[in-house]
Amino acid sequence: MSTAEMNPSRKHAYTDPGIPQLPEPTYAERVRTLVSICTIATLSTVSRKQSGYPFGSLMPYTIDGTGRPIFLISNMAMHTQNIQADPRASLFVGQVGDGDPLGTARATLVGDVLPVPEDEVDEARQRYLSRYENSRSWVDFKDFGFYRLQPLDIYYVGGFGVMGWVTAEDYRSAEVDPLADAAPRILAHMNSEHVPAMILLAKVHAGLEAAEATMTAVDRLGFHLRLRTADGMKGTRINFVREVQNSDEARKVLVEMVRASEPRA
Repeated sequence: MSTAEMNPSRKHAYTDPGIPQLPEPTYAERVRTLVSICTIATLSTVSRKQSGYPFGSLMPYTIDGTGRPIFLISNMAMHTQNIQADPRASLFVGQVGDGDPLGTARATLVGDVLPVPEDEVDEARQRYLSRYENSRSWVDFKDFGFYRLQPLDIYYVGGFGVMGWVTAEDYRSAEVDPLADAAPRILAHMNSEHVPAMILLAKVHAGLEAAEATMTAVDRLGFHLRLRTADGMKGTRINFVREVQNSDEARKVLVEMVRASEPRA
């Protein structure tokens, strides 16, 4: 159960509470997964020039072992100068996908951006270079340094009607979903090759008749569909018949579910 679900005061909104909610990864797991697979985000710092106003910057990042975002930034950059004067900042991370961007997952990590301690720089450097090999060209310039966001609080939006707060502690202890790396390939394959199968699954498992179906997210427990119905666009979640740990298991379970849903001759 997510922090937002356990603590109603931290929960902003959700879908109709009268509708039973299928088991899903917690908000903390979903944020941790989202932050791990994305590579570019928007860093908002406190402006020095216009005191108190946020200053947004496009920011490549990697993460450390507890999910803290790491940046390689120059002292000449405006966001670095802002951070050196006031470490308070937020990082907006958004899922890249087709269709309505308001239906995709995103999260805002609020916290302090501080220089990576000297004894941790080597590890930060290794992590950063493993993701951005071309940064070797400037990583050792004297005006560049590694900084890290220490989250204090996190707000997650998983799509329409799915949103809530995640504590820094829950985020830190959460695990990345095992399908995280494979998810983009699974979505691309399902949306290009198996639309009729998803329409069938929506009818059998969610009771929704659809003319079009798009898989928008997948995790170890199930997947989300965006459906075009006679009553407009609708979203639904369908759970796997058993938990999966990799793309091969997901493929086998999906095939099994589609075959079980096909009309009997």
